[in-house]
Amino acid sequence: MTVTLDSKGLWYMDLHSHSTDASDDAGGTVEGYAKWIVARRKKGYHIDGFVLTEHRQFDPDADYTALSEQYGVTILCGAELETDIGHVLVYNLSPEFTRGFDLSSIALPHKEVFKRARETGGFAVAAHAGRPRIGLAEHVHGRGVTTEGIEAIEQLNGGSNDEENGRALDLAEQFGLRRVGGSDAHFVSAIGRCLTAFRRPLTSLADLVEELANGEYHPVTVEQTLEQ
Repeated sequence: MTVTLDSKGLWYMDLHSHSTDASDDAGGTVEGYAKWIVARRKKGYHIDGFVLTEHRQFDPDADYTALSEQYGVTILCGAELETDIGHVLVYNLSPEFTRGFDLSSIALPHKEVFKRARETGGFAVAAHAGRPRIGLAEHVHGRGVTTEGIEAIEQLNGGSNDEENGRALDLAEQFGLRRVGGSDAHFVSAIGRCLTAFRRPLTSLADLVEELANGEYHPVTVEQTLEQ
């Protein structure tokens, strides 16, 4: 698969999506997402890949290499877990990480999730941080939760409204948190709606984790990927 940056030197990944393979509230198939991305590219949009972050589970044997190569789209796998401060996206879940938690729980201890993710070669991001109840901002401002151990939040979420995404931006700026974007797609037409712009191609979970931990990136809408 050919990997290239766009004319602005950016690589665009959707870091938050759900499919019919594992999320019971999703209607989009993995192949459907790939086909939609190919169609969007023909209209001038840049979407290089996406991460499947299925709800409260992780299948280490899931392999979308064939679809990735067929459609020229990077497809990686993570998970969306539920913690005591809202939902958390985790990338590069190792056996050591998954053994330490009941992934189906709806109240995992967030401090341990963020800490263990980093210790075991992964990276965790607070999902849709501006949403009520399941976003970090409400817990910080309403319950006095600290952001200790949290490095990044999903500031731009395709399923959140402008007010919620604005609340997440305020949180990131107040506490110096890095920001990502993801569509939170459950249906085909939503994939790539919000993305994270990176400065280099990412074709593996190891690449993604390294860039999230040390690189330069920011959230964008799909409209912002159009060539000027």
